Amino acid sequence: MTEGWHSWVGTVHGVVLITVAVLPLAVLAVWFLARRRSVTGTTPAWAWRMSLAEVGMVYGTVPWVWMIMLPGGRAGAVPGRVSVVPLRDLLAVLADGPLTATVQVVGNLLVFAALGFFGPLRFAALASVPRILALAAGCSVLVETAQYVLRLDRVSSVDDVLLNTAGAGLAALAARRWWQDRACA
Repeated sequence: MTEGWHSWVGTVHGVVLITVAVLPLAVLAVWFLARRRSVTGTTPAWAWRMSLAEVGMVYGTVPWVWMIMLPGGRAGAVPGRVSVVPLRDLLAVLADGPLTATVQVVGNLLVFAALGFFGPLRFAALASVPRILALAAGCSVLVETAQYVLRLDRVSSVDDVLLNTAGAGLAALAARRWWQDRACA
């Protein structure tokens, strides 16, 4: 029984399958929240925007954080490892070949991309690229610290922080045209 659950919640494939399976629930959550807000007097367009942004931040961030917090094969048995020299790990990943480099770089860029995209759409205080960069960097440092402290058999790397932060910043720039004055909220 434990092995069966582990294949769902303790592997990347399981996380991906659960994420896809939960998509209808995320859509339903957006609908429910928007409807509830509309009933309480919020304009329908604003209700949908806030609901989509809230669910989008959670649905787009939690699976990535879940995946990077999955323990390695020797979790708990080996001490945490830290890499604080910028670009060292990134250059090593790029040398591993195009498939590994693509998966690692794109994956790290996507970890907080949903937060960068949807955060400013929902919260006026986040509607600037420097603020999104600061938030993403803080969240990424928190995740890397947790990987180290929990001894997950992963390397806590400054390159991961840089890529996670860059991904959130790029996503924020992609969403910038939808940022608007919050006075109408």
